[in-house]
Amino acid sequence: MIRQIAIIGTGTMGRGIAHLAALAGYETVVHDSDPAALDAARASVESTLRKGVEKAKVTDADARAAMQRLHVAADLEPAVRAADLIIEAIPEDIQLKKDLFSQADLFCGDETVLASNTSSISITALAGAVERRDRFVGMHFFNPPHAMKLIEIVRGERTSDQTIAEVRAVAEKMGKQPIVVADSPGFATSRLGVAIGLEAIRMLQDSVATAEDIDRAMELGYNHPVGPLRLTDIIGLDVRLGIAEYLASTLGPRFEPPELLRRMVAEGKLGKKTGVGFYRWRDEG
Repeated sequence: MIRQIAIIGTGTMGRGIAHLAALAGYETVVHDSDPAALDAARASVESTLRKGVEKAKVTDADARAAMQRLHVAADLEPAVRAADLIIEAIPEDIQLKKDLFSQADLFCGDETVLASNTSSISITALAGAVERRDRFVGMHFFNPPHAMKLIEIVRGERTSDQTIAEVRAVAEKMGKQPIVVADSPGFATSRLGVAIGLEAIRMLQDSVATAEDIDRAMELGYNHPVGPLRLTDIIGLDVRLGIAEYLASTLGPRFEPPELLRRMVAEGKLGKKTGVGFYRWRDEG
């Protein structure tokens, strides 16, 4: 049974997953080697919980209890030593992730489940860095984790049925709807999402319509909550480029990134995190 969860990484996804885990009743440890990043992550979780209380989505008692279950650790070993589930949420770099898992594998228990939040990298390839490949799985959360209902569970070549059942139970306890997919490039969600996003960028590149109108077409015509270009800004143009290049190398030229995307990334126009992408975010605060 999973009682304690360790989250590795304090970016947007790491913070969001920590919020979900603590609120769902799990003892939660967040790891980052930077103490300032840990302080910022704790403050972010507290802020999200406070907003939930203000909107009457979370009780004050539950918010306080969640913060009591939330712990931080600057060293990897104490962060993962007692964890029943480790969720990695670091940048989309396969070697970086493999190095992390090979270290974590040395410190945690034999039955600990190792999960990656990767949106596109092969789970089977990542599992090659550890001994317990039957206990390795993908848990792909969506941004922002506290609001998005889906968790994509990715089965590697040697992931056991028991591991799938355990992480499915965690997803459901977090109030999410899990789906289980095979370890195919881009899984289900990234493959579909990137295809739509890249085509939207090609349409903008070809002057088919403005960014606003392309997004409005999908929002109003297909009930997408956020248009593909605005979503690319939120995700990060550099992140989308990296995923597209990986999918192009594995699935073929239909995922080849448009020249406009490459040019904007080279110019440092990465979306919301830099203030400028397909939209100007600084103007929106």
